[in-house]
This record gives sequence, structure tokens and C-alpha cells, in this order.
Amino acid sequence: RTPDPIEAQGSHEAYVTALRAHGTEVTILPELPDFPDSCFVEDTAVMVQNKAIIPNMGHPTREGEQQAVMEHMSNFTEIVRMPEDAKLDGGDIVFFDDRFLLGLSTRTNKEGAEFLSHFIKEDGYDVELIQVPDTTLHLTTVCSSPREGTIIAAEGHLKESQLSQIAEEIIWIPNNESYASNTIGYSNDRLIIAAGFPKTKNILQNEGFKLMSVDMEPIMQADGSLTCLSVFTS
Repeated sequence: RTPDPIEAQGSHEAYVTALRAHGTEVTILPELPDFPDSCFVEDTAVMVQNKAIIPNMGHPTREGEQQAVMEHMSNFTEIVRMPEDAKLDGGDIVFFDDRFLLGLSTRTNKEGAEFLSHFIKEDGYDVELIQVPDTTLHLTTVCSSPREGTIIAAEGHLKESQLSQIAEEIIWIPNNESYASNTIGYSNDRLIIAAGFPKTKNILQNEGFKLMSVDMEPIMQADGSLTCLSVFTS
């Protein structure tokens, strides 16, 4: 259903507080009233070393959101625009150890993946292409990497065969708590997770993670997750 804007603002503020509590410096850009999805800035840029790759958005209603992000980021990094036929959302990118996991989805096409892969490999990183199933919107919706060698993944979406050759450890999240597989990891096994998923909380605590939970319910109603709300620039 349509999120309550007051509740969504409260969740966003709690999210920013959680990031800052973990030592992250947060810059909040002005709202874009003409773009209701514009809080999901993860999709508008992908950082590769000292470059910001600015994609053409995977859904036409979101095209134009990148402008404000690009203008801000041009103050401190090189900007690279994708060619017109290349479509990509940043939500299809997971940085894992020394490589980028790059999802091919309804929002990211082959041309977008190939264009981004060129810059990734140019800077000395590897790329693993992963087919994102129709059961989910983005790769980050059902996959995150909280620490070296480890991937958190949601059951019923990605297959073990897609990840077992990549990760030393796969932590599977129950299908009915798939949303909670999207996490933000920090050093010393500190982890930000979405509140309200008790099975996931128990699994991750048993794996040794120190958790901070954020109520993401209003954001979830708009198909947004924790990582969707940020572009990490370093």
C-alpha cells in the first residue's frame, strides 16, 4: 500500500541515525517532489574507485532522478554517464571482497552491465554476473555481504549454485523473511538490519553479528530496503 509519509520520514530519520552511530558521515540531499522514488539514491550512481558511474534508470518513471545526485557528486569525484542504450539500477550491485556482483534484472540490461564492467575491470576488480530471478526487483533485495567471505541471501530467490563458487560462507535467510537479507555491514561484525524479522535476527546473532535494528516498514511498502537509501562513496 501507499506508505504514510510521516511514518516514512520517521523511518528515514532512524536510518540516518543508525548510519551515523556506526561512524558514517551522512549527506542528505534536498527532496525531489516530482520523483517519489528519489529517496532510493542507491540506484542513481555506482562508485568505482574515484569514479561515479551514472546510469540510465531501469524504469522510465525514474529517469531524471540522477541529475541532483550527479551534480552533488561532481564536487568530489569524476562523473561517467552511461550511453543511451545501457540501463542499470545501482540496486543490482553488491561489492563483495575484491569483486563486484552485478545482477542482470528487469532494471539492468546487458548493455548496462557491460558498460559498468569495463570500468570495474579497468580498476583491477573482478565481476560476477548473476541472473536476478523474476521473484525480486534487484540483486540487493535478496543479497548482501556483511563481512569478508560471507554473503547473506534469501531462500527461494537466488540458487546455491549461483553463490557457492563465489562465497566461502552463505547465510540463508528464510523465504518469509526475505526482506531482512538486505543488510549494511561494518567492521567487527557490526550490522544494521531491518526490524521485525525475529528468525533473521536469531540467525545473525548466532553467527556472531552485533545488530542494530531499524523499523523499515513504511520504506518496505514502497519496495525500498536499507541499502536503497544510500550511495556509499568511500
